[in-house]
Amino acid sequence: MFSSLLDVARNSPFRGPLTPAQCEPSSLAAPQAAQSGMAAAAVVQGDSCEFASPKYFALCGLGGILSCGITHTAVVPLDLVKCRLQVDPDKYKNVLTGFKVSVREEGMRGLAKGWAPTFIGYSLQGLCKFGLYEVFKVTYSGMLDEETAYTYRTFVYLAASASAEFFADIALSPLEAAKVRIQTMPGFATTLREAWPKMLQNEGYGTFYKGLVPLWGRQIPYTMMKFACFEKTLELLYKYVVPKPREQCSKGEQLVVTFAAGYIAGVFCAIVSHPADTVVSKLNQDKTATVGSIVGKLGWAGVWKGLGPRIIMIGTLTALQWFIYDAVKVWLRMPRPPPAEMPESMRKRLEAEEAAKSK
Repeated sequence: MFSSLLDVARNSPFRGPLTPAQCEPSSLAAPQAAQSGMAAAAVVQGDSCEFASPKYFALCGLGGILSCGITHTAVVPLDLVKCRLQVDPDKYKNVLTGFKVSVREEGMRGLAKGWAPTFIGYSLQGLCKFGLYEVFKVTYSGMLDEETAYTYRTFVYLAASASAEFFADIALSPLEAAKVRIQTMPGFATTLREAWPKMLQNEGYGTFYKGLVPLWGRQIPYTMMKFACFEKTLELLYKYVVPKPREQCSKGEQLVVTFAAGYIAGVFCAIVSHPADTVVSKLNQDKTATVGSIVGKLGWAGVWKGLGPRIIMIGTLTALQWFIYDAVKVWLRMPRPPPAEMPESMRKRLEAEEAAKSK
């Protein structure tokens, strides 16, 4: 399936606004490139790979592994307290009390509980999330003509990110289930090596995917917001905030803008996905619970418990993920397309329509 998607993306006769600007081919190569429709796949001087090539997508996946694996593991202590606050609010009450109780009962080392399934699970998720997002974004853009792709680019971002997250959550779900058990069930297990066989022996393989549907409910809206909001915020920052064009900014300045856009996107991500996050934590803690029973027990206010720390965690997390992902692209000398710009044909047509109206 993925090879066919790559073929569609690379052989599309359309050149959408989501592909990077390319240097003009040499005079000898120009006619042949124009006839084959592959001019957009040419390697720009200084880049390590072609845009939309298999190597490009593979390196995007590597960037996703590093960005998600590192950042989620770094905030394990906060994630642990957030999960415990969601499943036992009477005991942990708030973030500060949660830290105090956790340290008093298990010591400082206890705050690292669940780091292994977090690192492995979110590395796999990052591989699919970022790698497949790039695949689907290029593919969906290539299915449209240039002006349509630009006009409806937000829908392209939303569709591409939702498609990527669907597969990313299948990779994440088993590790997420183990992580929540380790963090929220005292005495169950302290390591992934202990938790995994115990869950498998007692409940079978189904327990690893029990939370998959609510995980989709949490992660797909989160990821759609994460990518679409980031792309649009980045576009607006360069248009209205950054005092000079992107091409005149240094790599470091561009990474600062990436971080800012990522943080703004992260705040909205936390809000839209939090109720589902609470339900997932409860489901993985209680093997007899259902989505309906949890929502009925907690009520509307209950599913929003822990939103404050999650906004801090997800805002910082998302900003760092985009920063690391973009930094990996810089480090590996990958093509880094600028924010979408209005196609020249569309600009000229709108100018002509405006001129006709003014006559």
